[in-house]
Amino acid sequence: MSLVAVVIEEDGWNALSLAEIADGAARAALAARGMDPDGFEIGLLACSDARIAALNREFRGKTGPTNVLSWPARAPVPAAAGARLPPPHPVLTEGRAPLGDVAIALQTCTREAKARSIPLKNHATHLILHGCLHLLGFDHETEADAAVMEGIETRALGGMDIENPHSRDSASFRPGSLGAGSRKRPHSQEARATADRRQR
Repeated sequence: MSLVAVVIEEDGWNALSLAEIADGAARAALAARGMDPDGFEIGLLACSDARIAALNREFRGKTGPTNVLSWPARAPVPAAAGARLPPPHPVLTEGRAPLGDVAIALQTCTREAKARSIPLKNHATHLILHGCLHLLGFDHETEADAAVMEGIETRALGGMDIENPHSRDSASFRPGSLGAGSRKRPHSQEARATADRRQR
């Protein structure tokens, strides 16, 4: 079983090797926490702007699409802004422990990549990495927390030969994923159910 269960709802995502991209991004996120990827699983919903707009409205009460959303199954919380996160939760179930779900929107991701003159593959990798970091408890609610998260992203993407999206030479950019507030929501049962149907 792979680390990321990918559900493609929007056909345009099929132009990318999304399963490979998602696996690399998720492994980079877990490596930042010293977590063994063989012990966990993540759900990824690759959808349209219309779909993510509906999710954005349902879970955040916001109108319109965003680029990435995340639903942690459970996530540690730092003691203070910018502080080191506590150790990840132990695996309490047989098999892989679910970390939660991430959703990315094709049209928004494509527009942002074109606006920044970067390959769609690179931008999708960044968004999935960003969403996975949210599943592990990282957020950007404060500047201190954002600095920690962006530092991890910069190092992880650099290891994949992807330009630093937070450099001064890049357009100002911070993905619009759910941060700390998403911990008050259950992870996406619908996305998980869809992934389960796909694996049967």
